[in-house]
Amino acid sequence: MEKTIAINAGSSSLKFQLYDMPSETVITAGIVERIGLKDSIFTISVGDEKIKEVTDIPDHEVAVQMLLDKLISHNIISSYDEITGVGHRVVHGGEKFTESVYITDQVIADIEALSELAPLHNPANVTGIRAFRKVLPNIVAVAVFDTAFHQTMPPSSYLYSLPYNYYEDYGIRKYGFHGTSHKYVTERASDLLGRPQEELRLITCHLGNGASIAAIEGGKSMDTSMGFTPLAGVSMGTRSGNIDPALVPFIMEKTGKSAEQVLDVLNKESGMLGVSGISSDLRDLESEAAKGNDRAELALDVFVDGIHKYIGSYAARMNGVDAIIFTAGIGENSSYIRERVLRGLEFMGVYWDPALNQVRGVEAFLNYPHSPVKVIIIPTNEELMIARDVEVIRAQR
Repeated sequence: MEKTIAINAGSSSLKFQLYDMPSETVITAGIVERIGLKDSIFTISVGDEKIKEVTDIPDHEVAVQMLLDKLISHNIISSYDEITGVGHRVVHGGEKFTESVYITDQVIADIEALSELAPLHNPANVTGIRAFRKVLPNIVAVAVFDTAFHQTMPPSSYLYSLPYNYYEDYGIRKYGFHGTSHKYVTERASDLLGRPQEELRLITCHLGNGASIAAIEGGKSMDTSMGFTPLAGVSMGTRSGNIDPALVPFIMEKTGKSAEQVLDVLNKESGMLGVSGISSDLRDLESEAAKGNDRAELALDVFVDGIHKYIGSYAARMNGVDAIIFTAGIGENSSYIRERVLRGLEFMGVYWDPALNQVRGVEAFLNYPHSPVKVIIIPTNEELMIARDVEVIRAQR
C-alpha cells in the first residue's frame, strides 16, 4: 500500500488528507490555520477523534514539519518513508497546464509566472510546494490545477469579444475554476448512471460560497460559468458574478473608490451578502427568508435565477442533457436551493421527487424513475482526485 497526501495550501492555512492507495482509504485529515499569526491552530483526525492544538506556527515549512511529526507521534505512520507521493492543489494553470504534472523547478517557476492571473492563490500554493520539497525532497510531488479540466473548452466558449490581440498578448480569456470538483462528479455520475462518460451530457452545479456551473459533454468541459477569474458567473456568497463592465468606472465616479477598491467590493461585499445586507451564509438567508425578510428572499432569488440561466443555456448548447448534478456545500446540503433550482425545469424533461430531495450530504437520485433527465446529488471529493492523479504520475516514473 502506498500513502499519498493531498495538500491545499492557502496564504495562512494548509489543509491535508492522507490516503492509503490504491484502496483510496482516508487515513487521516486535518487543517493548519492562522499560519504566520499568533495562536495558530493545528487540527488532525485520529480515529474518530479530532485533536486540536493552539500554538505559534510562523510559516508553512514549520506547518509541514509539524504535520509530519504529528503523523508519527499519533502512530499514523512509523516513518516519513511511508509517504510516497504528495499532490498539491494549484488554482491557476493558465493555458500552460492542461493536466496534472510532476513538479520540477521549471513547473514551480511556471506556476509563479501565472500568479498575475491568481495573485491571491498561486503564491500560497507555491509556498506549500516549496515547504514540502524542503522537508520531503525525494517523494513524487504533483501539481493538480483547478483550471486544467476546463482546457477542453472550444474557442467559442473561452474567448471574450475583445480585440483578439488581448488574448494573444495578455492571455485574456475564460479559464474556469473548480475543475477538479467538476471532473470528480463527472466520473462519479458515469458510474452511477452505468453509462460511459463519452455518451453523457451533464450539467454540473458546484454550489458553495463560491459557485460555478459547467457543461460537460462526452466527459469534457464545453463551457463553464466562471471566467478569467473566479469572480464571474452566478451570484455567490460575497462575489457579484457577472455584471456590466461599464459599472466599474460608474461606481468609481459615484463613490470615489479606485478600480482596486471597486474590485474589492465585487469580490468581498457583493453577491448574497450585498443583496441581502445580512450574511453571505446561505443558512442565515434561508432562516431569514422563512421569517419573511424580503431582502434575504431577493438574494436567494438572484442566486437561483443565475443558476437557471446557465442550466437553460447549457442544455441548449449540448442539444439536451442527461443529468443535472448538485455538489459542494450548498448543492449537497440545501434541499431548499435544490428545490428552487429544479422548480420549473419540467419543460426540459426534469421530473423530480420532493420527498427524495429531503437529504443532506449523501449520494442520491432525486428524479422520478420515468424522468428523461436524471438529477443527482454527488458529494465532491477534490482531495481524492488529487491523490488519484499523484498515483497515475507516480506509476509513470
